[in-house]
Amino acid sequence: MNENNPTPPAPRRGAPLWVQILVFAALLGLLVLVGLGLARAQQPIIAVGAAVPDFTLTLFDGYAYNGAGEVSLTDLRGQVVVINFWASWCKPCEEEAADLEAAWRHYAAQAPGRVIFLGIDYVDTEPQARSYLAKFEISFPNGPDMGTRISQAFNRTMGVPETYIIDQNGILVHVQIGPFLSVAEIQRIIDPLLGR
Repeated sequence: MNENNPTPPAPRRGAPLWVQILVFAALLGLLVLVGLGLARAQQPIIAVGAAVPDFTLTLFDGYAYNGAGEVSLTDLRGQVVVINFWASWCKPCEEEAADLEAAWRHYAAQAPGRVIFLGIDYVDTEPQARSYLAKFEISFPNGPDMGTRISQAFNRTMGVPETYIIDQNGILVHVQIGPFLSVAEIQRIIDPLLGR
């Protein structure tokens, strides 16, 4: 071999065509599975009209339900249940906090034992959550979503605030993505349920 005139390297041979097709089909199948998974993640696990699975919420000290430090959804059967996911760092949550509290106080006075509000603090710290509850004078039962187990059951994907209203039989009847704009808006959803 002459150093001045080296022999060009042999051309590299690619994988056989059948291997390339097989790899392409596998990648395409993987992309389809990922796409289906993402599409499914955008859909709520619990749809309006479906029964809501039971869960237990451990409550913050001072926010007990009938003197108990935790409450399960089955404990609330026979009542309209308003579940509000919120966080202390959420500005839209602040917009609806006073309306939620006013609606809670209205039903506690006008329909005692028929409507219960539950606040579920999402991805937060307890000191900040407690500061938020005190700032807005929230009095209805509230607790943290430990390990986001409850929010995962609802498949919350939009962010906070989100509110889920469940009828007396445990059926989801309304989903509110984003803040309520008034007490009247909340009452328009709950009042017809009380006439059942």
